[in-house]
Amino acid sequence: MTQDKTMRKPLPVVDFLKLPDVGDPYLEGSKCQNCGAVFPGARKTCAGCGTRNHMETIRLSNRGKLYSYSIVHRSFPGVPVPYISAVVALEGGCALKGCLIDTAPDPAKVAFDMPVKVVFQDARGQKDKDGNSYVSYFFSPEHTKEESR
Repeated sequence: MTQDKTMRKPLPVVDFLKLPDVGDPYLEGSKCQNCGAVFPGARKTCAGCGTRNHMETIRLSNRGKLYSYSIVHRSFPGVPVPYISAVVALEGGCALKGCLIDTAPDPAKVAFDMPVKVVFQDARGQKDKDGNSYVSYFFSPEHTKEESR
């Protein structure tokens, strides 16, 4: 009996994370053609103005600013702590919650409005019941030229 050893494509952790066959992963959202509000994922109705059936599918920006954060010290079993849970305001609209990585979980190292970029990585080893891996999005500080010196 032979086992299927073909590589399976990783699964996105949320439906608005797109993993195209060609090109880089990206986040997809909806923009209201009436009021301009932007939301993650597909929508038919705008939560901003209530307009129906005037939502346009858009690619969300990979850049934003840290809006809010919390350093988590207790979590589910198997989830390493501490980590930084963050809300980021993406350029062009839309706020997303996710983990801020590549930064020490220390308030002295985290600043509101700090520029961040969206990065896509393995979802910290998480797998479904069939052993398929997941890809997730994270936020990473975007260093300025002066900080890199």
